[in-house]
Amino acid sequence: MSDFSNHSPQPSPKPSDSFPSVSPLVMVETAFLASTASLIWFINYYFPLGPLLRVFFPLPIALLYLRWDRRAAIMGAVTSGLLLTVLMGPTRSILYVIPYGWMAVVLGGLWKRGAKWPVTVAIASLIGAIGFFFRYWLLSILLGRDLWVYATTQIAQLLESIFIRLGILAPPSLLFIQIVAVLMVLANNIVYLFLVHLVSLLMLDRLKSPIPRPPRWVQILLDYEE
Repeated sequence: MSDFSNHSPQPSPKPSDSFPSVSPLVMVETAFLASTASLIWFINYYFPLGPLLRVFFPLPIALLYLRWDRRAAIMGAVTSGLLLTVLMGPTRSILYVIPYGWMAVVLGGLWKRGAKWPVTVAIASLIGAIGFFFRYWLLSILLGRDLWVYATTQIAQLLESIFIRLGILAPPSLLFIQIVAVLMVLANNIVYLFLVHLVSLLMLDRLKSPIPRPPRWVQILLDYEE
């Protein structure tokens, strides 16, 4: 007969050992900042104020990453998407999540790791450009017409007028028009992300969640003291 007295029973794992608990403060801040992000998008959609509110689109979710971690930021972006789905429908919700929810999570991660401004602006601008083309693709499907063709037509007319002023009689080629269109999208996103960084620098410092310091020329231009 085997001796069972030498084998003490192993204690069963507690639920907290297998499933890490989430702090109530994290849950509250995630819900609050996700609601804030959704509200900013909601107000800007129905009462557009130009670029005034657009620069705040990624800030609440990026702040979640800076204050907590990637999980909180992802949950905040998902919660914002779900809330906007209820308020505005799935199409407008997707247009927030891609690119702004995605951009906010990436920005928060890069800022928390101390990435330099040129790196964060470049990566976030690429995400913004992807979101721009995704928006055109999705709206083209919903409307049943190719909106990109309309956009390139407008750019072609602009380039033709510039060519005429420069004394160039040859019309711009389709490839040249497409390249100019893509460069314009990238340039627009670079300017937008630079403004986002400036607003984040001023706001998040006051919220005790600072982002990496700007390049020296920006500090001189803004007379900003570290």
